[in-house]
Amino acid sequence: MPPTTVRVGCYSAFWGDSVAAAAQLVRTPRSVPALDFVVADYLAEVTMGVLAKRVDKGGSGYVDEFVRHVLGPLLPDIVKRNIRIVTNAGGLDSRGLKNAIDKAARDAGFTHLVVAAVHGDNLLDPRRQCARDKRGEGEPAQLDLLPMSPTNDGQYADAIPPVGEFVALNAYLGAQPIAHALDQGAHIVVTGRVVDSALVLGPLLHAFKWSSTDWDQLAAGSLAGHLLECGCHATGGNFTDWRSVAGGWSHMGYPIAEIQADGTCTLTKLPGTGGAVTPLTVGEQFLYEVLDPRAYLLPDVTVDVTNVTLTQLGPDRVEVRGARGRAPTPYLKVSGIVPGDYTLAAELLIAGVEAKAKAIATAEAIRDRVAVLLPRLGVAEPFREFRIECLGSETLLGPHARAVPASREVVLRIHAAHEDKRALGVLGMEIAPAATCMAPGITGAGSGRPRPTRQLRHISALVPKPMVWAVVDIGTADPHVVPFSSSVPVVEEKYRPDPVPAHLVTDMDHPTDLINVPLIHLAVARSGDKGDACNIGVMARDAQYYPHLIRHLTAERVHDHMRHLVNGRVDRYLLPGSHSLNFVLTKALGGGGLASLRIDRQGKTYAQVLLATMTVPVPRGWNLPTTWPGDVPDSKL
Repeated sequence: MPPTTVRVGCYSAFWGDSVAAAAQLVRTPRSVPALDFVVADYLAEVTMGVLAKRVDKGGSGYVDEFVRHVLGPLLPDIVKRNIRIVTNAGGLDSRGLKNAIDKAARDAGFTHLVVAAVHGDNLLDPRRQCARDKRGEGEPAQLDLLPMSPTNDGQYADAIPPVGEFVALNAYLGAQPIAHALDQGAHIVVTGRVVDSALVLGPLLHAFKWSSTDWDQLAAGSLAGHLLECGCHATGGNFTDWRSVAGGWSHMGYPIAEIQADGTCTLTKLPGTGGAVTPLTVGEQFLYEVLDPRAYLLPDVTVDVTNVTLTQLGPDRVEVRGARGRAPTPYLKVSGIVPGDYTLAAELLIAGVEAKAKAIATAEAIRDRVAVLLPRLGVAEPFREFRIECLGSETLLGPHARAVPASREVVLRIHAAHEDKRALGVLGMEIAPAATCMAPGITGAGSGRPRPTRQLRHISALVPKPMVWAVVDIGTADPHVVPFSSSVPVVEEKYRPDPVPAHLVTDMDHPTDLINVPLIHLAVARSGDKGDACNIGVMARDAQYYPHLIRHLTAERVHDHMRHLVNGRVDRYLLPGSHSLNFVLTKALGGGGLASLRIDRQGKTYAQVLLATMTVPVPRGWNLPTTWPGDVPDSKL
């Protein structure tokens, strides 16, 4: 008999999240029922590049910290409480991680523990040929990779190099192989590249026995996974109204989802922990890294979240309803890593009067000096990119930066790229001399001479599902292939802007009745990256503000406002169920997380830039407070 409710917690949002977080969800107080599943997301586009570099140097392709710092110390509690673990810490080598866990379990005396590895995502793995041979199939001559775009516009799709140029090439698998492993009795399931939400949907498929065509349930389960996979993002971490939760940062509560058989999800956290679970904290994560909210494309389902509602049920309890699903596309997303140029980054602290001007003059002098030296080494080509940023002078705000008061302390950041490593070696040698022959007040070069590193570049593509198969290794049994469920292919229409709903438009024909207020007074927001695209999700603080945001926070206005960061276009999507708007900014990150030379290569600050500098006209009669709702006094922290 399937359970009525499944409780899932997530302790890791990325490789580098707190290693102490898992204990909170595993060692729950006796007054709280033990969780059924604890999941952990370790992978991001940047992470795959880091792992690829490590493998290239002879290191492991999985996140070994998972065994040392999480599983090792907590294994007795996990076994005692019968908690099942699902994680993508397998990275580029889930079978290697399985072997490490098997050894740790044996050493701890838990020989009955069943560990499963999900693989098949690595499209460069030569063992794929062996798997096909065992099934009596031939290997295709080459992978049929197709371009993909965040806006269904080929202009914004990545150009796909020959397969031989990739150092890593991984398809995003879905939830079915995870569910299969759990069905076969696995206590711990480790995967390589899967969509983040599959870490939660897999356990739900196992527990509730949803069919592969229960589209709305699959959509709801995927949404629950999306809300959980970034850890404290859903419980007050990275929250616009930061002062309202800052007092709990040292003991933040990690998110728990209570999911019912119909897909209804309630987000919560453990009592006594820091943070907050409200429609706004959950809403920011709900909008995070979403492109078209009508077509959230996943291997198991296509999700529409435009009419999802977020309702406060009680203290730190928010109900999430309204996700709708339909058949998935016949493709899987592919994450590829290819080598790029060499890069070098260096920083200097510069203090005193005219600190920013001194920093810029210093950087330009270093650049010009190196340009004279390069031909002497036989390097004819200039730097492909030489980026100068003055951190502390509102450099991210571009034309919206405040000119007064002038910063008297800035960090000069120089980041350059060149195809010839020698050019960057020269640049590295010319950073420290600035302290003696250039501007006064320079320090910070004492950590050693910066050295060139090989840049990696992320490529997004699509691959037909028949060219990929998921394989599950369970315990000591032979590997088992889990085929993708057959479904009706869906051809998505090109994006067309949503019309403004008639019932949301108010009479604002009298400019004298309007007053401009900072956007942060009306909304919260969060931004995230997808390759070289960035999304900014904006959620109205109150339903009455939403019509004014629809009318005045247009794609054109946002594009003009963020033009110092965006080289592509901006598309806007409406999510009336949550009183939200989602903006997708293309060619906005300088090439994306791995390739960009910007200080913010993942768009983490973009929402804050928009909130801090954009204004929206509202009726004067609203009498909004002069401070924004999250601006509580320091004494209340």
